[in-house]
Amino acid sequence: MATVTVADAQVHYERTGSGPVLVLVHGTGSAGAALTWGRTAPRFTGRTVVTPDLSGTDRTTDDGGPLTVEGLAAQVIAVVEEVADGPVDLLGFSMGSPVAAAVAALRPDLVRRLVLVAGWAHTDGDEYLRNLFTLWKDLGASDPASFGRSVAMTGFSRGFLNAIGRAEVEALIPNMPPTPGTLRHVDLDTRIDVRALLPRIEAETLVIGCTQDATVPVENSRVLHASIARSRYTEIDAGHVAFFEREDEFVKLVAEFVDAA
Repeated sequence: MATVTVADAQVHYERTGSGPVLVLVHGTGSAGAALTWGRTAPRFTGRTVVTPDLSGTDRTTDDGGPLTVEGLAAQVIAVVEEVADGPVDLLGFSMGSPVAAAVAALRPDLVRRLVLVAGWAHTDGDEYLRNLFTLWKDLGASDPASFGRSVAMTGFSRGFLNAIGRAEVEALIPNMPPTPGTLRHVDLDTRIDVRALLPRIEAETLVIGCTQDATVPVENSRVLHASIARSRYTEIDAGHVAFFEREDEFVKLVAEFVDAA
């Protein structure tokens, strides 16, 4: 098991494959990289794929205190410095999107190309995001089953949920239990604000919005794109977890972007 020490955290990460390095930063949830990237990471062939587990996940230990974007970005930076001799391609999903953006802004020397998927720049002032994440905090403390149901309901599009059927939908409910680590992530989600960092991003950036996203509505991805000078923008017609719903399309978009000369 590979780990790197960052402040008081022992940060776990996995490294597979060979070739140019692609670092995938997970979203909210104590299962971390395994839940977010377990199915999709092997699709990025011809590359070294690195999947860190940030504080709040089961395989990384720390003091259990409140999280910050900058603190999580420092963990990604340490992993990149551990595994690569030069700049890497960096992808962040959901909560991992503002974290990856912070890495690119704070350490432009470490990021060749940046991909931001279903992310957002700030929570305060967006009443939908503020209320959704506050609801998750409340449900996590009082009703774990309803927490899981809310996460599944907003994580996938209505069409996808109906297509997979009741048994598969019910199987999704316990995938992200409201563990203390998950609720630390949700608490951070209520406080995200990387607006001041976005103009500092130098890397070529691809922002991917999800048109049916009920967790982080697609308008937030459009704001990210507008705030990053060297960014291009595309959308996938899917819910928040687009790489589950439209995996082939997602992998193709990312691979074409990071492989471009």
